[in-house]
Amino acid sequence: MADPFPQDRAHSTVALVLAGGRGGRLSPLTDARSKPAVPIAGQYRLIDVVLSNLANSALRDVWIVEQYRPFTLNQHLAGGRPWDLDGTRHGMRLLPPAEGRTEEGFAAGNGHALHQQIPLLESFGADTVVVLSADQLYQFDLRPALERHHSRGSELTMVTTETNDDPSRFGVVQVDGHDVVTRYDHKPDAPQGRLVASEIFIYDVAALAEVTRHLTAERGDPDGDSLGDYGDSILPHFVEHRRTHAYRMEGYWRDVGTIEAYYTAHMELLDGTGLDLDRPGWPLVTNPKHAPPAWIDTQATVSASLVTSGGRILGEVEHSVIGPGVVVEPGARVSHSVLLGDCVIPAGAVLESVIADVGAAIPPGRSGGPRRGQGDITVLVPADRGPNSSDETTGH
Repeated sequence: MADPFPQDRAHSTVALVLAGGRGGRLSPLTDARSKPAVPIAGQYRLIDVVLSNLANSALRDVWIVEQYRPFTLNQHLAGGRPWDLDGTRHGMRLLPPAEGRTEEGFAAGNGHALHQQIPLLESFGADTVVVLSADQLYQFDLRPALERHHSRGSELTMVTTETNDDPSRFGVVQVDGHDVVTRYDHKPDAPQGRLVASEIFIYDVAALAEVTRHLTAERGDPDGDSLGDYGDSILPHFVEHRRTHAYRMEGYWRDVGTIEAYYTAHMELLDGTGLDLDRPGWPLVTNPKHAPPAWIDTQATVSASLVTSGGRILGEVEHSVIGPGVVVEPGARVSHSVLLGDCVIPAGAVLESVIADVGAAIPPGRSGGPRRGQGDITVLVPADRGPNSSDETTGH
């Protein structure tokens, strides 16, 4: 079979972004779009964070593994142009579900998705693959981690961080005094410590191929469906049998895979304790929706808020994120809320602790309340959103 890639081996590291999950814990925000396409911080999308980190780390071969509702995501990615990843021999590559499989080639988990890409990585000539998710917020230069990975002869490097959240939501990592990973527990009921995997994994491609082929052969499953989540299959095997090290990420990190975490990330952004949108030398890049500058009327009151281009504020906005095309009418009040875009807050409406999706129907009167803990976030969606609706058709 002919090699599908140009034989240019100048770059031997591939970044593989797993961007195909349904993101059920972020429902209803993911009912009409893939999780990486969910808006964040007004004008951005979740996938902008991982792509900006990769581009700022000078990684040029970035492959996006897609699956669930990819159309809106592909519109936003624009072939990689916003991140200067639209090269001919190197750049962004979109990897749709594998052909010839049931359910249109959908992977049975991220471990299975990783297994599916190994032949392409080998064909490309990659010796290192960085596997990343698209639902974490952080700013991290991968180059020192890659250098350490190679200098130590690691077959897997787990980028780790300390979390203040419930560690049972993540992969909990134990390390010795030499940063060797001695234990990995995927979402344990009784976590030992707060050191967790940040969902950035650096693999030696040859070792990854050997491990996945060993596991699939042992299970009599050449297609790899049984690999499921790599936290339950691939990672434990590496820790037990392969040279596996940890590399600590310092600074802000937050997984935004749940509604509560997504809301909290926005409140941290407004408090100045979250993602640094204006970090010198490390821009957060997006493919923006073109809109005129935001308009703040003379009768408006705005405090401690982010107002995106295209917004029109005539009422009161406090400690909130206002997305593009949002109109806050006179006599309306928005507090501690996240409005994703293209909705009208009518006169007399009061929003508190609310997430309003793009095009959401905002009722008159009060929505939400002063409590902002788990389960106390009100999410509003478009009135016509049914089980088969999608923003794939509108391009939001």
